[in-house]
Amino acid sequence: MVDKKYTDEEMASLSKAVMQYIDRWQLSNTEIIHVLGLDPKTRTRHLQHFRTGDKSLPQEKEVMQRIDHIVGIADALRTTFPFSEQMRLLWLRKPHRRFRKNTPLAVIMEKGVNGLMKVRIEVDCAYGWKISEELSRHQQENR
Repeated sequence: MVDKKYTDEEMASLSKAVMQYIDRWQLSNTEIIHVLGLDPKTRTRHLQHFRTGDKSLPQEKEVMQRIDHIVGIADALRTTFPFSEQMRLLWLRKPHRRFRKNTPLAVIMEKGVNGLMKVRIEVDCAYGWKISEELSRHQQENR
C-alpha cells in the first residue's frame, strides 16, 4: 500500500474508507489530523471532504504509511472483536501493560508513525511476525 501509486478514484475511495475507520475511534478533528500526519494547518472542513471522497488524502510517503497502519489496526481489531464495536474502542482507550499503562491511542498520539506501528504489532500477530522476520533477515545479512 505504501509504495503503490493510486489513481484519483482509488485514492478517493481509500480516503473515505480510512475516515470511516478513524471515525470509529471517536477522535476530535485535531486528533484525526495528527494521527493522519496531515499539516496541522489543515482545515477541519477538509476532513468532511475526505469522508465523502470529494477530496483525497495526500499520497505522501508518511501519510500512506499511517494509512497502512490505521487499516491494519482496524482490521486486526475487527478480527479480535468481531461482534463488538464497543470492545474495539475500549481496547484503544484502555491502559495497556505493554505500553507502560498508556492507552494505545495515547501511544499513537505521542509517537506518530512509530506509535501506529507499535499498536499494530501489538494487536496484529501476523504483522508482528512479519516485522520480526524482516528484522532477523536484515540482521543476518549485515553479519
